[in-house]
Amino acid sequence: MTFPAPEITEVSRPYWEGLAGGVLKFQHCGSCGERWLPARSACPACLAPDPAWLTASGAGQVVSWVVYHHAYADHLQDKVPYDVTIVELDEGPRLLTNIVNSRAGADLHVGSRVNLAIETEEGVALARFRLLKEGDES
Repeated sequence: MTFPAPEITEVSRPYWEGLAGGVLKFQHCGSCGERWLPARSACPACLAPDPAWLTASGAGQVVSWVVYHHAYADHLQDKVPYDVTIVELDEGPRLLTNIVNSRAGADLHVGSRVNLAIETEEGVALARFRLLKEGDES
């Protein structure tokens, strides 16, 4: 089975185009200041329409994670074991992702610092992150 491609809509297109261009974008509400991922047509906090897109620095921290030892989809078979991690960007939004150098979660801790590591899988740019070692800035 091949990698399941995301459904790119008019609402989510800036996110996917940003990743393809090497940056991570998130949405921001001009009315209340809320920042979020994934893309929506209105603010999840105040429901104001037409949110703006901002570019993330790519820096963040680990909030939580789980390690899968069984592939629940065929395209993940060669990745077992792998982590699924919640990363909170320094700008506030959180996203589900993978840490590319975590040794299947063995090196992760709550608060571990990470930086964006965009990877392409079957032509789709994905927001993944690299665990920073103590003293690393980038």
